[in-house]
Amino acid sequence: MIDLPAGLPPELVPLSWLLGVWEGSGVIDYAVGDEKVTHEFGQRLSFSHDGLPHLNYSSYTWLTDADGEQQPLATETGYWRIARELGDADPGPAMLPGVGESRYGTADDVETLRNADGGFDLEVSLVHPGGVSELYLGQVKGPRVDLATDAVMRGAGAKDYAAATRLYGLVEGHLLWAWDIAALGQDLRTHASARLAKVD
Repeated sequence: MIDLPAGLPPELVPLSWLLGVWEGSGVIDYAVGDEKVTHEFGQRLSFSHDGLPHLNYSSYTWLTDADGEQQPLATETGYWRIARELGDADPGPAMLPGVGESRYGTADDVETLRNADGGFDLEVSLVHPGGVSELYLGQVKGPRVDLATDAVMRGAGAKDYAAATRLYGLVEGHLLWAWDIAALGQDLRTHASARLAKVD
């Protein structure tokens, strides 16, 4: 059973199983030409909400050296939301406040957003400090999320990174995820996966 936090916007209910802080470990396994990069890593991942109709997302990963010292590996931050056309009641653009009441103020209103597959379409925006921004499209259906990049933007100094898919699922109380990438001149292929437990 999932406890819904007070003040959770109704359209975040399909994503509510993600809320919280998750921590665990995973494996990087990525082939670049004839070379294979393989490492174990630790991860702390957080999904939170601030009363607006999106989840706030952050991830921090690290490698552990032979002496047990943690070496920072990668961070990313972003926003997850049910895909829908924004209306007058939604804030923006920029800091302009919304006007009026949301069209999705109840669970019944949110049900109108359910797609033909029985899930809810998603938009996920992620930013990496190395000059890469990703827009993922996909769906949440029960305790499973499937995502694929719709757009990848790179700064002039960013490393080659062209596309990705991500899969998240809740299995026996653990958050499992897998991430495939097309990067460094390679086609889309296995990159990393992890198993995380809720820590708060």
